[in-house]
Parts: sequence; C-alpha cells; structure tokens
Amino acid sequence: MKIKNTLTVFIVTGLSLIISNSLFSQEVKPYVSQVWVADQNDGTYKNPILYADYSDPDVIRVGDDFYMVASSFNETPGLPILHSIDMINWQLVNYAITDVLPLEHYNIPQRGNGVWAPAIRYHKGEFYIYWGDPDFGIFMVKTKDPRGKWERPVLVMEGKGLIDSCPLWDDNGNAYLVHGWAGSRAGVKSLLTINKMNPEGTKVLDKGVHVFDGHDKHPTVEGPKMYKRNGYYYIFAPAGGVATGWQLILRSKNIYGPYEEKIVLEQGSTKINGPHQGAWVDTPGGESWFYHFQDLDAYGRVIHLQPMKWEKDWPVIGVDYDKNGIGEPVSTHKKPTIAKKSSITTPYETDEFDADSLGLQWQWSANSNLVWSSKIKGTNYLRLFAIKIPEGAKNLWDVPNLLLQKFPAPNFTASTKVKLTPEDAKEGKSAGLLVMGLDYQCLVITNKPDGYYLQLKGVQNADKGTAENILFETKLSSNEVYLKVKVNEPNGLCQFSYSQNGKSFINAGKVFQARPGKWIGAKVGLFSVSTQEVSRGGYADFDWFRITAK
Repeated sequence: MKIKNTLTVFIVTGLSLIISNSLFSQEVKPYVSQVWVADQNDGTYKNPILYADYSDPDVIRVGDDFYMVASSFNETPGLPILHSIDMINWQLVNYAITDVLPLEHYNIPQRGNGVWAPAIRYHKGEFYIYWGDPDFGIFMVKTKDPRGKWERPVLVMEGKGLIDSCPLWDDNGNAYLVHGWAGSRAGVKSLLTINKMNPEGTKVLDKGVHVFDGHDKHPTVEGPKMYKRNGYYYIFAPAGGVATGWQLILRSKNIYGPYEEKIVLEQGSTKINGPHQGAWVDTPGGESWFYHFQDLDAYGRVIHLQPMKWEKDWPVIGVDYDKNGIGEPVSTHKKPTIAKKSSITTPYETDEFDADSLGLQWQWSANSNLVWSSKIKGTNYLRLFAIKIPEGAKNLWDVPNLLLQKFPAPNFTASTKVKLTPEDAKEGKSAGLLVMGLDYQCLVITNKPDGYYLQLKGVQNADKGTAENILFETKLSSNEVYLKVKVNEPNGLCQFSYSQNGKSFINAGKVFQARPGKWIGAKVGLFSVSTQEVSRGGYADFDWFRITAK
C-alpha cells in the first residue's frame, strides 16, 4: 500500500493530452518545486531561472504567451515545449516530437546525437521548430497549437554536419535558414551559412552562402539565431566554446552581408561561465530580454535571463560592470514588466504515479516501446517491465528503457519505493534508482536463488563499455525496499541510501561524484532490466518518485 508524505502534492486531474501512444500527459495544474524557485516573490528573480538542463534554449513571444524550446538529443519524447506568461515562471507543457527520426537509427540509444540546438518561430498562425541532426540534416516540425499535436517532422536539408539552424521570413515573403557546422562530421566548423528556403519553409532552394567565418577571432561560432530590426539583419551567435565563450552579435543591411560584429556579453568578473547561446525576446510593453545557458557540468546547461536594451542599433545585454563596453550576466534582477500576472510555478519533478499517465518530466533514452512499462487507469503505481539488456552490453549506456529526468537544483533528494516481482526467474532481474552520466551509480533490488538483495552498482566511463562493479550488497527481508539518493554541491555529490521500513535509512557505499552525459547533465530516475541469460518476464512496481529538499 502506498504511504503518502505530508507535503502538498498536485495531482493531474481532468483532461490530459496523450502524446501519440506514449504514457506521457500534459500537465494542467501548477507545481512549485521544493528545491529551486527563481521568482523571489518580491518583484525580483534570481538566476538560473531554470536550474535544469534545458540546453540551447530558444524563446519566442506570441501575444501574451512565451514559449521555450531546448535540445533533447536522443531522448524521447523530444523537443520540450515550456510556457510562461511572465518570463520567469515556466511550466513544461508538451513535446514537439514523440520519436527521433530516422526511427530505426534512434530505436537504440545514440547518446549525444539527434536533436541539436532548435529554434522556434511563429509565422502566419503556425509555430515552427527547426533543428539540426549532425548525422542526417536539418528538420522542421510545425503546429497551430503548441500544446496539441505537432505534425510529422520534415527533412528540410539533408547532409552531414548541418547543425544549429534558425529560419527567418523576410518582409517580402522570402524565407531563409541560417545554420552552423559540426566539425566532427563536416570537417569544418566556425562558419555560419545562409540558405534560401521555399516560402513554406519545408525545403532549401540552394547550396547556401557562407556569411561569417569565425576562425580568426571567434572560434567555434555556432548556435545562430536570426532577427530583423530597423532595417538590419541580426545574427546572435555564441563563440569561443560552451564553457569559456562569449555572445557575439552580427548585423548587416543585407542578409548575405557583409556583417559587422560586436561582442555584447561575457563572463567577466562573474561566476556565470559561457554565457552561451540563447534568444532575444521582447515583452508586450516593448522591453527587451535575453535568455542563455550556463554550463554547470553535472547539473547540465541551466537557463539564465538577462536584461537587454538597444543603443545605436546594437543590443546591450546584462550589466557592464567594468565599463569595457561588454555586458556581464546578472545574478538577480527586477522581473520583466508584464501586465498579465502569474503565480509561482515550476516544471514538474515529483510524480506520485496516481494520474493515468506519466508526468512530462520523464524521458526515455531512445525511441520508446510500449512494452517497456504500463500505467493502467485507476492504479497508483508505475510498472516497469524487466526488459533484457541489449546483447553484448556491459552496462546501462546502451540500454534504451531508462526512465530519467533532469537534475532540478544544486541540492535535492530523490526517493522511491520499489517492489520487484521476478515471476519465474530465480535470478537476474534488477530494478531501482539511477544517477546516469558518463560515470553512473544505481541502487537496485535484485533476486537470487536464496532471496532478494540490495546492490549498489557503479561504472566509470560507461561510454567506453566498462563493466559494472558491485560496490555494496546486503540481503533484504522482502521484495520491497525504499531507495534514496541525496545530491549536493559542489557539482553533484551523490549519497545513496536504503530502508526496509521507510523510516530509518542506511547509507549504501561511499559518496559518488556525478558526471554529465554526452552534451547533457547527469540525470536521475528509474529502470527495470533483466540479464540476457534468464527467462523473459518480471517487473518492478514503483509507488512514487519524489524530489524533496531533504
């Protein structure tokens, strides 16, 4: 029987949006995190506004509504859609794609590949998202309702190394696409290229023109976002590398250049490294703001909001503390002036598994399969089936059925209760709590011929095919156990613990240093697997997954 905690839990009721045939639903009620809230409830906010790995953000305003999209790489559902009405309080409301294309390729984990650096735009009543897949080309997906169903993605430009794309519909109806290059595939980087598109934005019409070469002064220029203002074409593009770079602005009266250049944002004297890749957004009242990310290693690429203004048709971002003409990021600031007020809200983290479908915070490590799990209407638990690990896999790096979510804050605790039912197998079934990255640890319940055991397993350099090690093991009195991991600064120090009564917890193993994955931060979540050698069948029932401050 599930035992609820005494904290307020917002349960999704009423109408839910089921994304294709997956288990995921659209959240319709507010949720407030226990571990990170950017809105200070006094007219100010603190950065990061999202202390979670929403990498390569792009943001637009349509009327009174703001929409954010971010990279999702190989994870599904992909292309997260976040919504806000005040630029500070955000909810995750949908995903634009259920699977990454091509399907067969992404039915197995392709960590670090897939959906890179999307751009979202609104044109003639429709929302468009463009992104580059470094192995296949530039895709586009669109809809009239960002909270509803998105159309099937279209391959706009085929080719290797095409990344970081952004469209622009000009005043005369002409459509253009700017993009960068992945040196690992194309053999060249630090170039920005513009292609002309058909007016529908579904296909490029030429081979493209290079409009900027960053090799001399701005290495690794990438992530371009294109705008038009006061007769100027602007390209906002980060350069210098994710953790060490700066924000570059290019402008020209001709879309093909030549472009003037100016650095407008740098780390300077602050602790906010990067600052990297983002979006210019204006309020209904005409204020300008700039979103960007900061790379925080195990915590991923977290989202900041900077004040912005225009001087002599150049953007000025942040605050120029040292008066060198280049802005620096702020840690706190007055909130944007917006007439339409909103309550404090954050993306979901906790999931009590009481709703008919999973919360939107969850993602699989590949295109999902319906047989990995079940969430039957009226039940108050999540069942994950003991899917056999891929043949030849030595650890979880190549396992697709990992159900994970982003680290939500610098300090938090994740906990769950799991019951393992191995069915006919006498050994070889495992299920539990996982902190996943290039290094990972997981605390699992597993079965052996003489009963149930708790094991702490760990791997270093999982992407290299390193075998798992058992770091801690103890016998359990039943097939149910409470699992917990406490994550703390600096940089995600993790301590796993367990309990057989839900009250007194015992540490399992030593403190583990979380590491990011490939282009993403570390993630936390649940899984249920079987070894290749044992019979099929078996499952694990999870009563809840909770993110708390303690």
